[in-house]
Amino acid sequence: MSTLTEKKQALVDQLKKMNRVVVAFSGGIDSTLVLKMALDTLGKDNVLAVVANSELFTNEEFDKAVSLATDLGAVVKGTELNYLSEEHIKHNTPDSWYYAKKGFYARMNEIAAAVGFKFVLDGMIKDDESDFRPGLRARTEAGARSVLQETGFYKTDVRALAKLVGLNNWNKVSSCSVSSRFPYGTTLTLEKIEKVMKSEKYLRDLGFPVVRVRDHGEIARVEVPAERLNDLLELNDKVGKALTQFGFRYVTLDLSGFRSGRMNETLSAEERKAFVS
Repeated sequence: MSTLTEKKQALVDQLKKMNRVVVAFSGGIDSTLVLKMALDTLGKDNVLAVVANSELFTNEEFDKAVSLATDLGAVVKGTELNYLSEEHIKHNTPDSWYYAKKGFYARMNEIAAAVGFKFVLDGMIKDDESDFRPGLRARTEAGARSVLQETGFYKTDVRALAKLVGLNNWNKVSSCSVSSRFPYGTTLTLEKIEKVMKSEKYLRDLGFPVVRVRDHGEIARVEVPAERLNDLLELNDKVGKALTQFGFRYVTLDLSGFRSGRMNETLSAEERKAFVS
């Protein structure tokens, strides 16, 4: 098994072969490490950080990502994606993330071509290979490179190296598209998305950085880590009132606690295989 030092060197060696790169930057710890290592290895003039905004992520996340990339010393370009104009995404089909990533990588490739850079890098890691990730197929088709995945980085490695190289967000909570808050087959609208975003922001501001508000029509199913269930129960009246004001009729607490990818558990093994192959 490779050590962290060996993986870091493999990453540096890989980047050196690329010369000039576009980094698809979300502000998460994975893409932050890619951007930091690319800047340190190739220099500012050979790296472009591209931050995408869309209906499926908050403006707050976009602004923070732009600010972080700038603070790291990168040249930053923002771009806008209209995901809901694509029917698979709008109707939240199980392969909607394939179509989202297909459009995302197409935009990254357009930007890379416009500035004369050959490689587009993302923040995919080894852990993503064992999850339901239709976007991996879109990445491969687009020719984008997951340099952390290629050099054997798991999330624990990413956090360890990020801390080692001085990244302040080494323990940042992972986030994902708001579409993951809805059951497959739900038609997504800006109103529904805003309702979930407002609810999650409210709970984060209350001190729950890891939270998901799953939208089941009139019902909000709130997930927080199991060890925080009692903390949330103490605020049940306050939280219930706020989320009903945001548009839910009923507010429930999931006693199983937070678990990433919960909506994927409704898919059969055959469906998972069909959508990622």
